[in-house]
Amino acid sequence: MKLHRPLSIGSAATWLPDTVETVTEAVESGRLAPDDVPVTGYRQLPVSHTYAPPDMAVLAAHRALTATGEDPGNVGLLVHAWTYHQGHDFWSPAHYVAHRTGALGALPVGVQQMCNGGACALELAAARLLADPTTRTAVVTTADRFCAPGFDRWRGDYGLWYGDGGTAAVLHSAAPESSNGLELLSLVTAASPVMETMHRGRDPFSPAPREHSDVVDIRRTKKAFLQDNGKEHFAKTVQQRVPSVLRQALHEAGMDDGSGLRAVLLPRIGRTALEAAYVPAVAQVTDSPAVDVGHDTGHLGAGDMLANLALLAGDGDSSGAGHALAPGEAAAVLSAGGGFTWSCAVVRRPRTGTPHLDTADPRGREGR
Repeated sequence: MKLHRPLSIGSAATWLPDTVETVTEAVESGRLAPDDVPVTGYRQLPVSHTYAPPDMAVLAAHRALTATGEDPGNVGLLVHAWTYHQGHDFWSPAHYVAHRTGALGALPVGVQQMCNGGACALELAAARLLADPTTRTAVVTTADRFCAPGFDRWRGDYGLWYGDGGTAAVLHSAAPESSNGLELLSLVTAASPVMETMHRGRDPFSPAPREHSDVVDIRRTKKAFLQDNGKEHFAKTVQQRVPSVLRQALHEAGMDDGSGLRAVLLPRIGRTALEAAYVPAVAQVTDSPAVDVGHDTGHLGAGDMLANLALLAGDGDSSGAGHALAPGEAAAVLSAGGGFTWSCAVVRRPRTGTPHLDTADPRGREGR
């Protein structure tokens, strides 16, 4: 989507539960094979024992709204994205998040676009702000909880571990008035719909969730995909799409050579996938460092994009400490999700005002 003018990300926030499961604990308890540890290269995962996904989204939204001083009643649009079960079978989590956030005048919209959902939600919110002058403030949230009995966060996928948490961003149609926020300079998305078979495999359509297995088995469908298509097919597509969205996002942001970027933040999908495909793809476009910040969170489902924006805004998690942009600095954020879809956002900290470097612990306290 081409932005005909920059938008303001007034704030972005991540809410993570206090409880974590470390790699050591997962190996010792038999939930993770020792050989799988170096494949992903992460240290721990946040685990929610108390809060359902929409409640984590509400906590992140409150945090983001408080940072901007925005009245929830002024929010005209709330877009909530997720990857996995939100707590009820036949229900709108987006309306719940709007209700509990106090955004009672907002239009709630739900986005289920796999792990690129946060980026897609951001794009929908940006489009609304640009197209409708009566909508001046939008909130984007994500939340996922990858818990038993339906999901195995450590062994459900190849080289990808799933952490629990909520994220949020507050968008304004006006440009930032100070450097406490970020300018959204560009947001580009590309897709390869033929890749939808990676998460469908050879399974027939089922009448209800988890008919094919008691636990979501991503390894089964990926194995079938690779047997039918080969590793080279997917790798070639990534090598084409990722440089393409990054290059186009930089062009639309007026940074064609990429030399003004402080960094390119990567989706939190583990060492092997990033080093094999994403790091080389970034290197085709820019000499700026490609940075993995998922070591203490793992993959946050639909939340990787907003969590990485939160780091750049100065409100993030310990795995990304020190990534807050200084006034005038810019960065790119890549996102990816099954289907397959890739997005890239380019943001910049305005030069005016004093940079907001929030050093408070971003983790919530479960049960408080």
